Amino acid sequence: MPVLRLSSKNQIVIPKEAREAMQLKGRDELLVVVKEGLTVIMPKPRSYRKALSGLGKGLYPESYLKKERRSWTKRTT
Repeated sequence: MPVLRLSSKNQIVIPKEAREAMQLKGRDELLVVVKEGLTVIMPKPRSYRKALSGLGKGLYPESYLKKERRSWTKRTT
């Protein structure tokens, strides 16, 4: 497992194997998420719409979605 060292200018170098795995090249932007002592570094999506598309697929059964959509068109008097 590669080890990183923080430079005196607070910079790090991402190891070659990690850059290749994330398909990074110079000037790419990264997201840094820190939560409960865990730090995750990931490539910033070029399109958030494409990155999030389909993530909710399968969360609800088809019958629930049909029932919910029908409720949108019903008129209450």
